[in-house]
Amino acid sequence: MSTVYLAMDRRLDRRVALKVLYPHLADEPGFVDRFEQEAKSAARLSHPHVVGVLDQGVDEVDGQPVAYLVMEFVAGRTLREVLREHGRLTPRHALRLVDAVVEGLAAAHEAGLIHRDVKPENVLLSDAGTVKIADFGLARAVSASTGTATLVGTVAYLSPELVLGRPAEAQSDIYSTGVMLFELLTGRQPFTGETPVQVAVQHAQSEVPAPSTLLPGLATDIDELVQWCTSRDPEDRPVDGSALLGELRHIRATLTDGELDFAPDDAPAPPSGQDTLTAAVVPRLRNDDALTEALPRDTPARDTQGRTEVLPRAVMEHDTTRVVGRDRNATRVIGAMPQQPPVARPLPDAASPTRSAPGGELDNDVRRGDPGGRQSHGGHGLLPRRPAGSSVRPPSKRQQARQAQRPQKSLQGPTARRSVRLLAVLLLLLAGLVAGAGWLFGAGPAGMVSLPDVANAPLAEARAVLEREGLVSLSTEEVFDEQVLEGLVIATDPAAASPIRRFERVELIVSKGPELFAVPDVVGRTQAEAAEELRTAGLAVGGVAEEYNESAAAGEVLRQSPGTGTERRRDSAVNLVVSRGPAPIAVPDVTALPVEEAVAALEQAGLEAAVADAREYSRTVPAGSVAGQDPSGASGAAVRRGTTVTLILSQGPRLVKVPNVFSLPEDRAVATLEAAGFAVEVDYTFGSAVLGLVAGQSSTGEEPEGTTIRLTVT
Repeated sequence: MSTVYLAMDRRLDRRVALKVLYPHLADEPGFVDRFEQEAKSAARLSHPHVVGVLDQGVDEVDGQPVAYLVMEFVAGRTLREVLREHGRLTPRHALRLVDAVVEGLAAAHEAGLIHRDVKPENVLLSDAGTVKIADFGLARAVSASTGTATLVGTVAYLSPELVLGRPAEAQSDIYSTGVMLFELLTGRQPFTGETPVQVAVQHAQSEVPAPSTLLPGLATDIDELVQWCTSRDPEDRPVDGSALLGELRHIRATLTDGELDFAPDDAPAPPSGQDTLTAAVVPRLRNDDALTEALPRDTPARDTQGRTEVLPRAVMEHDTTRVVGRDRNATRVIGAMPQQPPVARPLPDAASPTRSAPGGELDNDVRRGDPGGRQSHGGHGLLPRRPAGSSVRPPSKRQQARQAQRPQKSLQGPTARRSVRLLAVLLLLLAGLVAGAGWLFGAGPAGMVSLPDVANAPLAEARAVLEREGLVSLSTEEVFDEQVLEGLVIATDPAAASPIRRFERVELIVSKGPELFAVPDVVGRTQAEAAEELRTAGLAVGGVAEEYNESAAAGEVLRQSPGTGTERRRDSAVNLVVSRGPAPIAVPDVTALPVEEAVAALEQAGLEAAVADAREYSRTVPAGSVAGQDPSGASGAAVRRGTTVTLILSQGPRLVKVPNVFSLPEDRAVATLEAAGFAVEVDYTFGSAVLGLVAGQSSTGEEPEGTTIRLTVT
């Protein structure tokens, strides 16, 4: 799909990996939009085990649109190189590497991203020991430009649902990860074939074998983990990377050291021809800015299978890229599946007579595709062929011509009659096979039908409808649904109207009715705690009323409706009654009361009384009685129960010296006495004022403030 350059980001002075997609991809309608969308999605994913996408764009080179990605440069090697070096890994090493891969996939799945092309070539191991996954979204972006009849991926790790043309899911990445774990443990891939289609068919039709079939003595938990990840039915695999990560770490923690370091000496060696990628060192050029070695533009290159391809033009101004080898595990575009798939080749067996002893692969002549090997195989199967050391040679054309001129001894003998009978039998068998194949792919279990729509139908009725169409591999899954009544079919998997073969499994998703949630007991909790507990239980807070309560603190839940133990639908409202605390109390007015009576009155009202040390003069309140209080009772103030009321006691009226107003005019004398705090009464000597002067006053010493002073006026 692309050419990768080691480049220098001059603005930030750092090395980056520049992945330039082949120019013909950008010519496809809608590819650029899909490529940018996938690149932006991948760029939003930031995780220690995922290669970061730094930039993306589309440039014009010689009038040709070229799309590119700028990614962080990981100095190190790929997991494929580790496999090539070690052949296979111990369970401890394999599980540790897969743990990092799955952790990166878990973050991607949580963000809604699916890789679609998990394989050792896309797992990078940095020199610092970090494991990173590369190329998120590329397979999806390129597949948009290949049409509906093709898919993009690596056949050795392709999930069955992608082979059958179904959409990719998180479980598709889980399947590829399981195949990769199988290869890390055994050193070989579970399925091989002469063509990519053969391998793809095996993924769709066969179960991945347990690794212990090649490594007897391997821990059972590891076998179960691989087969769980590689189940042909996506529903039988972990739902996403997070689910797999938890189980993987549980297995790593429970296996013994002996099981983790298991490495049998008598296990078959990994096949030598399985990985044909070659490594090469590109010499450094004199110009330090040139990081690749140039080849002539549009140079024909011949791959390992003898096909000639035209190399894409280099995107750099002066440099192109040298192709140093071909990888049979490269991401490639796979054509539509044939109606009659080719014969699938089983897992390589070291005991097979037509395979090499160490690796279990076909011998070199067959693998290279020599004419003799192709004739002996007849297309797809593995039939016996002439041994390599045999001296028998096929007759030449001249010998064949001489033999054709020799007369036969008899044309009507028993041998001829037997041949006719044998030919008739063979023709009958062939006719039967043709008829059987026609029935099988027509009205038989391999025939295509359009899946009926049985939504909202009772389960028994839906089964009957599907069985009338010849669909007998049926399973059910019950789920809660808020709209569909209990016992009715919600939908099918595959969806209604999907083309499906009669032998394929159809899952009926049946409603269990709305999911009911038990109402928890939130009485005694604070309002915030009650709301959180209801949310956790799948419910919601409804109306909230408040009332005074003498024993419950403010904010505490007093009652709930509906009550504890009842069941309600998701997000149903639960009404709460919340305490406002004790009701407020009106402060009684205890002024002018003796202190003992005032204290008793306050305590009886539920308040506390406190007597102030300071006292105040009062004309009206006797000494020792309450002259004032705080808060005041006269204002009608209301306070909480237990509030303290401060009492201020009276020390009686103040003693004031009476001013001498003798011989003063009446009005002046009265004003002087009142200003001193006394009351004034006036008596007239002659019945009324004649001179208007004070002729006498009742007191001239000290008197309590407010005392009445009598004046005699002439």
